[in-house]
Amino acid sequence: MMKRLFDIIASSFGLIILSPLFLVLAIWIKLDSKGPVFYRQVRVGKDNKDFRIFKFRSMRVGSDKGSLVTVGGRDPRVTRSGYFIRKFKLDEFPQLINVLIGDMSLVGPRPEVRHYVDYWTPEQMHVLDVRPGITDPASVKFRNENELLGQAEDPEKYYIGVVMQEKIKLYLEYVNNHSFWGDVKLIFQTFKVIITE
Repeated sequence: MMKRLFDIIASSFGLIILSPLFLVLAIWIKLDSKGPVFYRQVRVGKDNKDFRIFKFRSMRVGSDKGSLVTVGGRDPRVTRSGYFIRKFKLDEFPQLINVLIGDMSLVGPRPEVRHYVDYWTPEQMHVLDVRPGITDPASVKFRNENELLGQAEDPEKYYIGVVMQEKIKLYLEYVNNHSFWGDVKLIFQTFKVIITE
């Protein structure tokens, strides 16, 4: 109850405070490339239910028809504005809308696409016992995931066999041990990582 109340208050406050920034980013995205301001992708949420996530569009329209992983610091599918908003995780801010309506929480395992969830074992599916979040321990540890995948010979295979497996371990640890104050601490850790790197 406390976690959900905190999510509602914090997401509402965040959306109000960040609305001027949202407007500036929306204009930049529209001027930079053709397509909508928001990118709405289907992800898997709590209790294995699909929902559409809100993100600022950082890639060219139709780029998600190929590989689902983004690799390296200069993926040609990423727009000029996209490089900036991805670097500072600004593309994730619209997910405050998902938090407000109850699809997500501020803190929780990052929601995956169904394609990758289909690889999960029955034990790993316990990740879906809680609402997915904007940030979590895996987001902090794998903050440079794109660069890491860019160094792999087969990024898709490396993601599924190595990165995803490590992330799921951290997700399950969170599911089994999360607390309200632990969430607050993780939010500050996330901001620190974004600002200092």
